[in-house]
Amino acid sequence: MRHIILHNHLFKNAGTSVEHILQQNFQDRWLSREFPMAGQDNTDLVAQWITDNPRAVAFSSHTMIGPLPKIDDAVIIPLMLLRDPIDRIASAYRFERIQQADTQGARLAKAHGFAGYVHARLSVKGDRQCRNFQTSRLAALTPDAQGSELERACIAIQQIIHQGVLGFVPEFDRAMRRLNALVVPLHPSFRWQSVTANAAGRNTSETVSPDMRQLLQEANQDDLSLLRFAKRSLCQTPSGMLADHFAGMV
Repeated sequence: MRHIILHNHLFKNAGTSVEHILQQNFQDRWLSREFPMAGQDNTDLVAQWITDNPRAVAFSSHTMIGPLPKIDDAVIIPLMLLRDPIDRIASAYRFERIQQADTQGARLAKAHGFAGYVHARLSVKGDRQCRNFQTSRLAALTPDAQGSELERACIAIQQIIHQGVLGFVPEFDRAMRRLNALVVPLHPSFRWQSVTANAAGRNTSETVSPDMRQLLQEANQDDLSLLRFAKRSLCQTPSGMLADHFAGMV
């Protein structure tokens, strides 16, 4: 049975640090790729990517949309980190101001202060970077589930906790310890050290005024609720349950 670490790299959620650990351990058996997102479901492309690379152990992408792939003779271990949405948006702004790229976000960040950047992104139909971004990406994992986008995202949270590793950016080391517990039985040489890669500054209070914080809290109510649900769900998971569950599939 093949076991695949599938890292859903949410923008500015410490994904580069995760990728550094995966690359250090698996070298050319860690792969990264981006996918078209227009159809809101590129699971078939992700599944084909994994199938086409039978030696690879870990896969990372910013742009996977849709349910986790189901592949014969393969166990998918989802890996995702979440973050306070206001901290994430402030970090995205600081990063895009210095990013050497011609993306919409980079252009807006260079053209505006933080408030202008947020207002511009909130005004664009379909732009979720400043409006419940994490909820939208998690809900996409469970498109056939009943309920609101937030309810579907909560179902996805439980799915990730059951099958793999869900963590939080401020508790990065704790998430990596959970990953370690799952991976070492399969790859005894797996090692990790706390790392911070691609960070664009950490002082959100210098970026976000009280008025802007209020606006972002109102625009990201679902993300804030999702974060609370994720923390409660993870706290309610009995110690060792994930490793025991995973060991039964080896």
